[in-house]
Amino acid sequence: MNAITDKLTPSLAVNQSHAAPPPRRLRRLLRAVLVLLVAGGVAVTANWWFTEGRYIQSTDDAYVHGDIAVLGPRIDGDVMAIPVADNQRVKAGDPLILLDPRDWQARLDQARAAAAEADAAVLTATRQVAQQQAMINAAKAQIAQAQAQQSLATADASRSDELARAGWTSRQANDQAVADRRKADAALIAAQAQQTAAEQLLAVDAAQVAQAQARQQSAAAAVKLAENNLSYTVIRAPFDGVVGNRAAQLGQHVQTGAQLIAVAPLPERLFITANFKETQLAAMRPGMKVQLTADIDPAHPIEGRVDSLAPATGALFSLLPPENATGNFTRVVQRVPVKVALDPAQADAARWLRAGLSVTASVDTRGADAHQLGLFGTAAATLDDLHRMLQQ
Repeated sequence: MNAITDKLTPSLAVNQSHAAPPPRRLRRLLRAVLVLLVAGGVAVTANWWFTEGRYIQSTDDAYVHGDIAVLGPRIDGDVMAIPVADNQRVKAGDPLILLDPRDWQARLDQARAAAAEADAAVLTATRQVAQQQAMINAAKAQIAQAQAQQSLATADASRSDELARAGWTSRQANDQAVADRRKADAALIAAQAQQTAAEQLLAVDAAQVAQAQARQQSAAAAVKLAENNLSYTVIRAPFDGVVGNRAAQLGQHVQTGAQLIAVAPLPERLFITANFKETQLAAMRPGMKVQLTADIDPAHPIEGRVDSLAPATGALFSLLPPENATGNFTRVVQRVPVKVALDPAQADAARWLRAGLSVTASVDTRGADAHQLGLFGTAAATLDDLHRMLQQ
């Protein structure tokens, strides 16, 4: 048995020696391939960096924002109906919450009744002014009549005095003529006094008209206020959006200013607030393209453009801004909020867009018309340029 084993062992060794590849040649080949791959990768990366990468300013401190409207009642009342569901899409003007309008309708009816009374008071005061003007005209007519009687009585008294001196009339008749003249003088004075009193009453009536008109305007304002309060019983959507954060419940008594429901804007009205470091802002301008990659869907980035840069750093807009004049000063890199507007078409297609989501923003500072090709896209474009140069 041992003899047979000894005979088989050399043959197996010979076969294994023929099956094993030459190690030096294989190592050289693998080393050469690895060197080429590393060199190619470095070349592609360097080409991308000098062509595109050094112009890209990126930050992951960016979030989706939107002008969310938190709605509350402007009057107190009981919640009567909620015609919308949670997370429902609504249009501007759609009713969201209905309050009980009965008390406010009664106040409107009361205000309208007061306004009608004020209108009647104005009409009454106006007619009193017209009546007083008629009395003034009558007083003027009496003055004219009294003046005529005075003239006649004065003439009669003069003739009677001359006749009495000549002895052609009795002294009693002369006294009667003198009394008639004095009576006519008194009648004229009385008529003039009546005119003066009537004119003074006219001024009083005119003041009453002005007072009544002021009350009329106040009553009309009260009616308008009551109409507004009645309209406030319906809380409506201020713009097209999606309702959320509903806190109102049926039958709940709410007070003025309570937060009952919120309306978030549609995706095409959202925007991105990217907080870039101050060292990244030197070449950044409004209008530059921005590539936005959301954490919720990193495989489908969308495009935007730089809308504006904040006038100050985010630290200065905080509740407690830093005071660097104190003794313990630590220099840190500041961040400036940059507003990025979304492409409406892409924003509408990106159903994942929600206010508050985290994104990564990459701004191409080469210009507004620059286009990001990426690592391999830049390499392909470089090869195409080289090919064209060789053909020329």
